[in-house]
Amino acid sequence: MPNLPKPRLRRAARRDPLVAAPQAEPQGPNVEQADAAGLRWVNIERPGAMEREWLEENFDFHALDLEDVLSRNQRPKIDIYDDYLFIVLHFPVFDPAVGRLGAGELDLFVGPGYVVTIPNQPLQPVEYLFERCRAKEELREQIFSRGSGYLLYRLVDDSFDYCFPMLRKIGNKLDALEDDIFEGRSEEVVRDISNVKQEIINFRKVIRPQRPVLRDLEKVKQRYLATDLDLEIYFDDIVDAHERIWDMLENYKEVVEALAETNESVISHRVNDILRVLTSISVIVLPLTLLASIWGMNVAVPGEGDMTAFWIVVGSMLALLVAMVGYFRNRGWL
Repeated sequence: MPNLPKPRLRRAARRDPLVAAPQAEPQGPNVEQADAAGLRWVNIERPGAMEREWLEENFDFHALDLEDVLSRNQRPKIDIYDDYLFIVLHFPVFDPAVGRLGAGELDLFVGPGYVVTIPNQPLQPVEYLFERCRAKEELREQIFSRGSGYLLYRLVDDSFDYCFPMLRKIGNKLDALEDDIFEGRSEEVVRDISNVKQEIINFRKVIRPQRPVLRDLEKVKQRYLATDLDLEIYFDDIVDAHERIWDMLENYKEVVEALAETNESVISHRVNDILRVLTSISVIVLPLTLLASIWGMNVAVPGEGDMTAFWIVVGSMLALLVAMVGYFRNRGWL
């Protein structure tokens, strides 16, 4: 729908209070559709009250499912009905506002002849596939002709495949952190290690709850999704991708914990080196200070007022200094 022209704002002093300002016409529901080969794909981003009314008018979905669509706190799940499936999935999305990974929710209604996707925020894999299907008729015919089950597979598979570039970025961060630790920047990378650890934790929180949903989807895909294809191999591929993502997260979790321990060890080792040097200096200076204190007392001491005795004391102090430094080096303390 084309945008409505913006009304020109007038100063309050010239506005007639008795004349009501014209009301802008309400826009229709934000619904995008693509059709081919007897299959309709409906995409609704960030649904509101108008979108829910549109769904109630055009589909016979359960009222609780429509409430879940508007809710922002749904866990991944699959609800099985006689003529359709309602699926809730979560995928990792980078939130630039806070600079961390968050969960993007994708609600799907899947039945014979239609697929309804309702992301609660823009999901790039879903947007990319929808725009390609809408712009390229050949691709749309190729995907839609295989039924709603295959379209569901493409949506979920593309969304999981989108996780791998994000995982590679985390892996690159871990490699960079390892280099920084051994290049003497241990104190500077403490915050970076904490940020990467938080990213991995958030990633795991998004991916882990999908396991039972994918297992249930494998059990019901043939019964409720009308298609001539054998979807067994396709949905096995989704489960395999999910397991690979989880294995990488488990590996990254162990790596970041090891890097944190290594960084703490490097910092502790550096502190120990500093304390060892300071302790050695204190022990070396202690006997010299004792000699200086003895001959600096305000009482009669041997050699008082004699320059020869002064040089003898200074020479003794230097000899004692050299001897102690040599002893410490011989023991490996310096």
